[in-house]
Amino acid sequence: MNPSQKASKTAQNGKGPPTQEPQNTKSQNQSSPPTRNRGRRRGRGGKKSDQGDVFMRPSSRPCMAAHEPVPENIAGAIVPATAKSCEMEMGFPSSSKSMRFAPRPGFGQVGTKCIVKANHFFAELPDKDLNQYDVTITPEVASRNVNRAIMAELVRLYRESDLGMRLPAYDGRKSLYTAGELPFLWREFKIKLIEEEGRINVPKREREYTVVIKFVARANLHHLGQFLAGKRADAPQEALQILDIVLRELSTKRYCPIGRSFYSPDIRAPQRLGEGLESWCGFYQSIRPTQMGLSLNIDMASAAFIEPLEVLDYVEQLLGKDVKSRPLSDSDRIKIKKALRGVKVEVTHRGEVRRKYRVSGLTTQPTRELVFPVDENATMKSVVEYFQEMYDFTIQHPHLPCLQVGNQKKANYLPIEACKIVEGQRYTKRLNEKQITALLKVTCQRPRDREHDILQTVEHNAYDQDPYAQEFGLRISEKLASVEARILPAPWLKYHDTGKEKNCLPQVGQWNMMNKKMINGMTVNRWACINFSRSVQESVARGFCSELAQMCQVSGMEFNTEPVIPIYNARPDQVEKALKHVYHASTNKTKGKELELLLAILPDNNGSLYGDLKRICETDLGIISQCCLTKHVFKISKQYLANVSLKINVKMGGRNTVLLDAISCRIPLVSDVPTIIFGADVTHPENGEDTSPSIAAVVASQDWPEVTKYAGLVCAQAHRQELIQDLYKTWHDPVRGTVSGGMIRDLLVSFRKATGQKPLRIIFYRDGVSEGQFYQVLLYELDAIRKACASLEPNYQPPVTFIVVQKRHHTRLFPNNHRDRNSTDKSGNILPGTVVDTKICHPTEFDFYLCSHAGIQGTSRPAHYHVLWDENNFTPDGIQSLTNNLCYTYARCTRSVSVVPPAYYAHLAAFRARFYMEPEMQENSSNDHAKKGTRAAGEVGVRPLPALKENVKRVMFYC
Repeated sequence: MNPSQKASKTAQNGKGPPTQEPQNTKSQNQSSPPTRNRGRRRGRGGKKSDQGDVFMRPSSRPCMAAHEPVPENIAGAIVPATAKSCEMEMGFPSSSKSMRFAPRPGFGQVGTKCIVKANHFFAELPDKDLNQYDVTITPEVASRNVNRAIMAELVRLYRESDLGMRLPAYDGRKSLYTAGELPFLWREFKIKLIEEEGRINVPKREREYTVVIKFVARANLHHLGQFLAGKRADAPQEALQILDIVLRELSTKRYCPIGRSFYSPDIRAPQRLGEGLESWCGFYQSIRPTQMGLSLNIDMASAAFIEPLEVLDYVEQLLGKDVKSRPLSDSDRIKIKKALRGVKVEVTHRGEVRRKYRVSGLTTQPTRELVFPVDENATMKSVVEYFQEMYDFTIQHPHLPCLQVGNQKKANYLPIEACKIVEGQRYTKRLNEKQITALLKVTCQRPRDREHDILQTVEHNAYDQDPYAQEFGLRISEKLASVEARILPAPWLKYHDTGKEKNCLPQVGQWNMMNKKMINGMTVNRWACINFSRSVQESVARGFCSELAQMCQVSGMEFNTEPVIPIYNARPDQVEKALKHVYHASTNKTKGKELELLLAILPDNNGSLYGDLKRICETDLGIISQCCLTKHVFKISKQYLANVSLKINVKMGGRNTVLLDAISCRIPLVSDVPTIIFGADVTHPENGEDTSPSIAAVVASQDWPEVTKYAGLVCAQAHRQELIQDLYKTWHDPVRGTVSGGMIRDLLVSFRKATGQKPLRIIFYRDGVSEGQFYQVLLYELDAIRKACASLEPNYQPPVTFIVVQKRHHTRLFPNNHRDRNSTDKSGNILPGTVVDTKICHPTEFDFYLCSHAGIQGTSRPAHYHVLWDENNFTPDGIQSLTNNLCYTYARCTRSVSVVPPAYYAHLAAFRARFYMEPEMQENSSNDHAKKGTRAAGEVGVRPLPALKENVKRVMFYC
C-alpha cells in the first residue's frame, strides 16, 4: 500500500492527524478531509465544563534529549474554545459492523532470519456441505453430559434409519451439525434413559425425553476458504465453530472436557498436590484460522482435580490430622463445608449400587444426634438406627457430622464414612502456595519434552481414524508447522556518564549493574525502617539496612546511611499503629519534613500484613515503602540488594536506564513528536469469589523522549466487567456545570505537567482481552480515549494505535534443532527477540508473536500482539522493534521481560489495588446477602477504592 492510499485509508478510518502536528513528519502530512455522519460523540450534552486552563498548546518543538518544561507563554497560541467544539465530530463508527480491524500492512524484515517450529498442525479444509440443526429436548436438561447421553442413544438407535447413515456432531446444548443433509427438515424422537443420580431410597428411574431436530442453516465453507486466502476480512465464525465441535467430539467421549482442554488420569499418572487434590494432565485443542490455512493448535495442559478418595480420607488430608477419634472444631467444620459444597459423591454402603449425589452442606450436629421424620405422622428415627436397619451398616464414627445432599428444604443425610468422591471433578477454587508449587512442577516442561508430548498427543488422538473427522472430511497433519522467524537485535541501553560503563548491549536478554550507575539516581535523605519479624534481631536489621543503603549509593543514588529514627520493632497484628507511630516520630524528628522512604522487614509468611501495609502507606499516609522478606535479610545477596535498589530508585521518581535510541531521537513514530504510551489491564476476582469487584489499572509514560517512567491509576468496577469504565467520565457539578474526568484525561494532564508538551501521538497497549471481546473493548475504550482528548481542547485528536497484548494463549515456539546451541538460550528455548508474523498468524489482520525474554525454566510463552487500530501507520518493523525494545526498559530487573512493560506495570498496579479493598466479612457471616447486594449490583454498588495520595500517584509505586 503506498503512502497516499494509506493516508486516504486513515481518513476513512475516522480521522486524519491533528492539525497542530509538524508538517515535516512523513506519516502525518495529509490533512483529513471533512467527514460527515460520524456521530457526534461529545459528553452527555450541557455546556463544556469550566476546566478552563486550556490543557494544551500546539508544540512543534523537535525532540531534545534533556528538555525543560516549555514556559507557558512561548508554547504557541491558545486555540480559542469555539461553540463548535461542543459538538465535535468523533471519527469512530458507532457499531462494530462498520468497522474493520487494522489490516496487515506487510511483513517485518528486520532481524536475523531463522526457522522455528510451532504447535500448530495444518488442517485440510473439507469440501462437504455443513448443515446446522436446532435441538430441543423436553423435559429440559441442565447437564451437558445428560444431553450428550440422550443424543448418543438417539444416534445409536436411528443412525441407519432416520438419520440416513449420517454421524452428527453435537455441542451438548442446542445445536447439531452434519456433513450433508439429513433426510428431513423436522423430526421428533422419543428417547428413554436411565437416571444416574437421584434421591435416597428411590429406585433408579427410566425417563423418557422428547427430542426435536429441526433444520436451521447451511454453513458456507466457500466464505471460510476466501477468508483463509486473505480475500475476505470477516471470519465466518459459524463454520469455524462447527469444525471445532467436530474435532472435539471424540475427545469429549474419551476424556474429561473442561473449557477447550481435555484431561484424563490415563494420559500421565496424577500427582498429589496436598489437601485432597491431585493434578491431571491433558491437552488443549482449538481450530484457528491462519495464513497457512486452517490450523489445529495443540498444547499440553494440567489442572487440579479433587482426588477420588473416601470422603473420610479426603477430610483427613484437607485438615492434615486424624478425625476418627476426636470431634471437629467449628473452624474445621467450616473448612470441610467450604471444600465439599457442590462436590459430587457416591455412596459406598450399598454394595454394587453406587448412587451419586451433590453435597449441599454439612450438618452442625454430629451423626449420633441427627433424627429425621420417616413417615407422614412425623415419626422420628435416628440416622444411626436407620442405616443399621435399612442397610445393615454400622456407623463407626457417629461423632462426625453428616453430609447434606439434595436441596436444603428436604435435606438428606449421608454419613461421611459411607461416601466417596466421584472421579473427574475439577477443583476451581484458589490453590495454596504449596499446591501451586506442586502443580508448577508438573506443568514446567523443557521445550524438547513439551514438543515430544505434543507430537505424542497428536499421534495418540489419531485424527486420521477419528470417525467424526472422516465423516466431515477433515484431514490433520501430524507434523509441527515450520515457520520463518526473525531474531530482532537487542537495543543499546544508556546509563549515567559517571559509571565505568556508560552504554550497555544486553546479551541473550540479560545484563547486570556492575560498573554502571542509574541514569537518574534519586536522593533519599529521610528514611526509616520497621521490623515486623520476630526472628530478626536489631543488629541484623541494622546490618541489612546499611548494606542496602550502600548498594543504592554504588548504583548511583544518594542515600543517607542513617535512618531518621532507630529501627522500630513491631508486631504484625499492629501494622497500622506501628506505621502511624513511625510516620509521626519521623516527622517530629525532621521538624515537619515528610518521610521519603519506609523500609519494612516482614516475616516470610506474613498473611495480610503486606497488603495492609501497602494500603495504609499508599492511600492513608502517603509514604513510599519497600518490603523485604526475612529470608533475604539473613542471606544478604548482592544480586538481591541490586534489584531492590532498582525498585527503590523508580519508586522515588528516578530512572534506572533508558534506550540509547530514545535519547538520540531515533525511535520511529515515538521520537519525532511527543508520544505517550499507555498500558491498561483489568484483573478479575478468582473463581468462587462471586461478589468482589474487578479492578482496572491504567499507566502512562510521563517522560518524552525517554518513555520509561509510568504513572499509574486504579479503580474498582463491576464484578467481571472487562471494559474499563473509568477511562473517561463526566459528572454534573452545581457550580462548574458538566465536569470531565477519568484515568486517560488525568494521565494526559500529568504528561503535560511533567514534560511541558501535549502528546501528539498515543500508543495504547491493552492487556487481558480475549478474542471474543476485541470489538467491544476497542469500540468502548477508543471512544473513551477520543472523548478524554476532546474534553481537554477543541479539535485535539492525536492519532491512536491500539494494541491488544495476550499471554493466555496456547501457541508455543520451539527451536528447529534442539541440539544447536546457537539457536537456543540456556534453558533450551528460542532466543529473546524472536518474532513471527507469518504462517501461524491471522490471515488478514495485523498481529505478531514476540518472544522478548530469555527462558528461565519450562517452555517460554511468546506474547501475542494484535494491532486492532492504527492511525499512526506503523510498519510491521516499527511496531515489532518498538515493542521488543521497550521490553528492555522494565524497571525491576536487568532482564528483558516477556510482555511490554506498560502492560506489565498496569497488571502490577491492578494487583496492588486488590489490597486497597476493605477486607471481606467472614465466609459464613449473616451479612452475606447484604454484602452481595452492595457488590454485585453493578456499577452503582461497587465501593470505590480509597484514593492514592498525590505523591504516590506521580511515581512507580507499584514496582
